[in-house]
Amino acid sequence: MTTTLPPAPPAPPESAQTSTSGRSGPPPAVPAWRRRLWPYLLSVPALVITVGILYPFALSAYYTVLNYSARTQNNVEFVGLRNFARVLTDPQFWGSVRTTLVYAVSATLIETVLGVGIALLLYRASFVGRLFERVLILPLMIAPAIAGVLWGLMFNPSFGVLNYVLGLGSEFVWLGRDTALASVILVDVWIFTPFVAILVLAGVRSLPREPFEASAVDGASWFYMFRRLMLPMMWPYILVAVIFRFMDCLKVFDHIYVLTAGGPGDTTRTLQVGAYEDSITNLNFSGGATYMFLLWVIVFITARYLVGVLGKAQRRAAGAED
Repeated sequence: MTTTLPPAPPAPPESAQTSTSGRSGPPPAVPAWRRRLWPYLLSVPALVITVGILYPFALSAYYTVLNYSARTQNNVEFVGLRNFARVLTDPQFWGSVRTTLVYAVSATLIETVLGVGIALLLYRASFVGRLFERVLILPLMIAPAIAGVLWGLMFNPSFGVLNYVLGLGSEFVWLGRDTALASVILVDVWIFTPFVAILVLAGVRSLPREPFEASAVDGASWFYMFRRLMLPMMWPYILVAVIFRFMDCLKVFDHIYVLTAGGPGDTTRTLQVGAYEDSITNLNFSGGATYMFLLWVIVFITARYLVGVLGKAQRRAAGAED
C-alpha cells in the first residue's frame, strides 16, 4: 500500500519570515568614518580630565615667575626666579618642610604598623571579626574637615570628653605648642588606619595557601611562617599602602587647618598651610604658587623613589629577583 504525503506548504514570503523570527538579517555595516571616529570619542573624557589637571598646574607654574598679588594685580611683572630665592631663603619655609616631613613619616609609620596588626587580627574569619571589619570603615566615611571639628570638640580642655575620660582635668591642652603636632597626627591615624588595614587585609587574603599548609605540616611555628612566608609575600601590598598614605600626608591640609590653622605659632604649619596663608590670607598668589610648586617637586621625587622600591618588591615576591 502506497502512502501519499501531503504537499509541503509554500514558504512564507521574506517579510513574513522577518516578522515571525524578529530578525532582519545581518546587521547593517558601520560606516568607516564612524569606526575611525569612535576611539577619539572614547578619549574625550580622559582628555577633559587631563586638561582640567594640567591647566591649573601650568597656570600655577606661570605665577611662580611673576610678582602677582593683590597689591600688584594691575602691575604684574616678570621676576624670574626671585620668588624661589625668597622662599628658599625663608626660615619659615624650611620649618614647614620639617613639620611636613615629621608629620608624614610619623603618621605613615604608625598607620602602617597598626594597619598591618589589625589586618592580621581580622585574617581569621569570625563573627566578631566580620562585624569589626564593617565598623572599621566608618572613619573613612567622615570627611577629614568634619573629623577635625569632632576631634576639636573632644580636645577642648574645658568640656572635651578626652580629658574627662582620661582623668586629665582641664589643665592638659591637647592643641598646645608642645602637643599640637602629636594631636593632629593622632587624628590622621584615627581616620586613615582603616584604609591601611583594609588594603593589607585584601592582600593577605589573596596569598596562596599551599606554602602555609606545607610549613604547618613540617611543624613550623606561626611566627616563622609570618616572618619567612607571609611578610615577604605581603610586602608589595604594604608598600602600596605606604605610598598612598605618605603621598597624602605630604599634602595634608584640611583637618590640620580646622584644628590649629597651623598654630600655635608655626608648630603645625605644613607646606599646604603655608601655601594657603600666602595665597588666601596674605593674597600673595605668586608666593603661594611657589610653595605649591616646591611641594609638587618633593612629592614627585618621593613618589618616583617609592614606586621604584615597589617594583623591586613585586619582582622579589614573584621570584624574579633575589
